Amino acid sequence: MNEIRISGFGGQGVIRCGYIIGRIAALYDDKHATMTQSFGPEARGSACSAQILVDDDPIRYPYLTQPDTVVAMSQEAYDKFGSDLAEGGLLLIDEDLVKPASSKRERRMYAIPSTRIAEELGNRIAGNIVMLGFFTAVAGIISVDAARKALPSSVPERFIDLNLAAFEKGYEYGVELLAK
Repeated sequence: MNEIRISGFGGQGVIRCGYIIGRIAALYDDKHATMTQSFGPEARGSACSAQILVDDDPIRYPYLTQPDTVVAMSQEAYDKFGSDLAEGGLLLIDEDLVKPASSKRERRMYAIPSTRIAEELGNRIAGNIVMLGFFTAVAGIISVDAARKALPSSVPERFIDLNLAAFEKGYEYGVELLAK
């Protein structure tokens, strides 16, 4: 079972990113997936998260217990959710927005300037999809082919090209990082 928490601040597309991961897994990768979400009453601007479970077998308990993957797209989200990461888990961060503290817990950590890459593509709101591409390359939970198939029907039609480009940039960044 893969337990994933995608976190950031409201308005970054965190919930949509979680939704897309679950959709990719369940509809295009022939896996089982659940998603729950949480956000503060302020919503936009406050820490929020999407919790996704992905497994080859049916999921009997749909809630996150301890994530083995945490994605943090803001400092507040990292501060709130980063310590939940399981021993030896995977931490993915937006390197421009998150400055991780040292941890006594063993973890694998990778960073990408996802918001900056999205800005270079013309719209910072695509930072979540840059991170989705990076997650796909580094975590190995969902397949790149399934993600490419799912993405066009998972984002607003007028932003399909932007989101496909954002996904590819994040995926390429992750592949290159792992090849080092």
